[in-house]
Amino acid sequence: MNDIDNEGRGRRKLEHLRLFQGDNNDGNGLEDVHIIHQALPELDWSDIDLSCRWLGKTLAAPFIINALTGGPPETTAINAALARVARRTGIALAVGSQKGAVENKDWRASFTVVRRENPDGLILANIGAGNSPATAAEAADMIAADGLQVHLNAAQELVMPEGDRSFRGWLGNIRDLVNTLEVPVIAKEVGFGLSREAARQLYHAGVRILDVGGRGGTDFAAIENRRRERQITALAEWGLPTAVSILEIKELGLPVEIVSTGGIRHALDAARALALGARIVGVAGYFLKILLEEGEENLAQEILHWQEDLKRICLLTGCATPAELASSPIVITGQTRAWLDGLRRRQV
Repeated sequence: MNDIDNEGRGRRKLEHLRLFQGDNNDGNGLEDVHIIHQALPELDWSDIDLSCRWLGKTLAAPFIINALTGGPPETTAINAALARVARRTGIALAVGSQKGAVENKDWRASFTVVRRENPDGLILANIGAGNSPATAAEAADMIAADGLQVHLNAAQELVMPEGDRSFRGWLGNIRDLVNTLEVPVIAKEVGFGLSREAARQLYHAGVRILDVGGRGGTDFAAIENRRRERQITALAEWGLPTAVSILEIKELGLPVEIVSTGGIRHALDAARALALGARIVGVAGYFLKILLEEGEENLAQEILHWQEDLKRICLLTGCATPAELASSPIVITGQTRAWLDGLRRRQV
């Protein structure tokens, strides 16, 4: 990669942070998911255990600070703070795309800082779906990652002024990554959701963990639009809401783990996602906004409050663990209900 390309990528990453405005205004569909209150839970507060094992490590709660940033030196302090917050609260952390750091050693400090600040934590590497197994392995090794997120961002690329326009071969490349890497591969959409068709393709490619990255959270197409002279409006309402994407995958009945991301704004949203069948819940934009506007301490406190709130919800549903929410009674209404009805009629 030449210096001009590297300079352009760094400028773009900093523009993403500057233009970031938090989650978009679309609903993520989770408002249609109603968890049923149980007036006789037959549990004590001390009975509730939020901890879970994932990718060989124990988390204090089923949460991830999901992929955000990294690369230019200006991002190092952000990733360092996120790593300290993840360590303090006992949850997982994913870094942003590492392609630039593989090609430019000057950028590596912005990623290696997360392992230095959180030596024993569960940390996920991140690379695009079109990258080679060698590049992916280097990204994982860079931070001694416990897993690798392979992001699927075709919609973002099509809005990005200098974005890719060729996506042929992604699926075969993901299959190669699964077969060659020593860490688990997590297929991750970046804000437009995974359909049942995509989930089935990924499953047959060997992927067993799917991050739905549904519509309703950080909208990278909107961020890229702010970088353009002429706005692209055709994709303003594009994608599958988070709740819909979880259902798309669950209805397949495949033995995969679902990570729910996309507009998770409070512990109730997290509980709703878990009740639909997600194993882990990831939050990116909401947490980043708190860090940038209110600081590291306030972000740590917010996550600890989420953990307390999730315990309250578990108790009031008679669930001793978050995993039990997946078998608790729920009612689905509104547009998500309509989508579910259509999904069950749809042929694959």
